[in-house]
Amino acid sequence: MTALDALPTVGLEEIAERAGRMTRTDRKYLVPRAAAHRLLDELSGRVRVLSISGHRTFRYRSTYYDAAGLPAFHAAARARRLRSKVRSREYLDTGTAFLEVKTTTGRGESSKQRIPLPAGAARDALDAASVAFVTGTLASARIPLPTTPFTPVLTTRYDRTTLLMDDEDSRLTLDAGLLWSLPGTGRPADGGRHAAEPRAVSRALHGFVVLETKAGARPGTADRLLWADGHRPVRLSKYATGLALLDPRLPHNRWHRTLQTLRTAT
Repeated sequence: MTALDALPTVGLEEIAERAGRMTRTDRKYLVPRAAAHRLLDELSGRVRVLSISGHRTFRYRSTYYDAAGLPAFHAAARARRLRSKVRSREYLDTGTAFLEVKTTTGRGESSKQRIPLPAGAARDALDAASVAFVTGTLASARIPLPTTPFTPVLTTRYDRTTLLMDDEDSRLTLDAGLLWSLPGTGRPADGGRHAAEPRAVSRALHGFVVLETKAGARPGTADRLLWADGHRPVRLSKYATGLALLDPRLPHNRWHRTLQTLRTAT
């Protein structure tokens, strides 16, 4: 029996209702699997694990979309005030999928809007209705619209486990088995430059877990335990950091330390 198997369970409605009461501050950590297991042992008696139809770990696949020249990537790389991210997310265990648009304002606020998608369409080029949803959401957030179409530029797969801290109404997610890959081999990740230069087609994260705490403005118990174990929050975007990992020609200073760890772990 693993540490996860021994934890009591919580349903999706309860975890959404309780965790939704607070204004969240998200902190990401890149930790060895052993450190993640140690944290679960230390949190024993204070956490419950999300369970749906008997499953405690769920398979995710996301496809990220960007325009030619990767304007969304470069906005993240340069920490611009107005940023956006467009992705489809598939929940492989339930066969459901959504198209999501995440936007960040100059005041540090973020928003996520989404619409349902047929599962088979989640990795395709965006249809007219999807494009209208994306451009309308970006326009409402005052994000500059690209002049070229959105196309798939990166795919991620991973297994996610979600925990609820009962005494804090905070959440903790653990993403294991992360795999980044480029959809197709016809063009480089930068949308056309350096076409003759090689770049990685896929990279897998071995032995490490992307752990994210979703607590209040003050660090929660999980954060304090991670800090005591020598782990600090890192800058990590599955889209932007993953794309920089696959194509070292892209700007990467914002995630330099994270990429150093990833390159030794993949």
